[in-house]
Amino acid sequence: MPPSIALRMNHALPPEHRARLLRVGRETAFPQGARLFEEGGHAGRFWIVRSGTAALDMHVPGRRPPVVETLGIGDLLGWSWLYEPFVWQLGAVAVTPVQAYEFDAVAVRLMCLDDPAFGRAVEHWVGRVLAHRLSAARARLVDLYDGYETGEPR
Repeated sequence: MPPSIALRMNHALPPEHRARLLRVGRETAFPQGARLFEEGGHAGRFWIVRSGTAALDMHVPGRRPPVVETLGIGDLLGWSWLYEPFVWQLGAVAVTPVQAYEFDAVAVRLMCLDDPAFGRAVEHWVGRVLAHRLSAARARLVDLYDGYETGEPR
């Protein structure tokens, strides 16, 4: 595992749980501009970024999807896989070529059920990511739509 991913994940999962999760991951790559997932689609996988950047965006009718957050090395890409109804709440696109560890959502959820300590650690990690993403989305949307009251969108 590259050192930068180890450093980012050190704050996410205890070493034994991080190692267990990474054992079931597989390396994958996305070219620049590739759509990783669409808002509203089935969340059957998730990724940890090894290199490159991906943008999280959201559907806004009649407008280009605004970017909510940009993710890079060591970031969790996707959280909707852990919570029913397992539907992506945002979309994602590769801003640059992306290399990532890919995980099967069902397999990891089964691991969480099989080992309650592992499950609590994963749920805590994903919950922290979710809280951060909600905060980032709120800030970005306030920034984007602040000018609408004056008729001047930013």
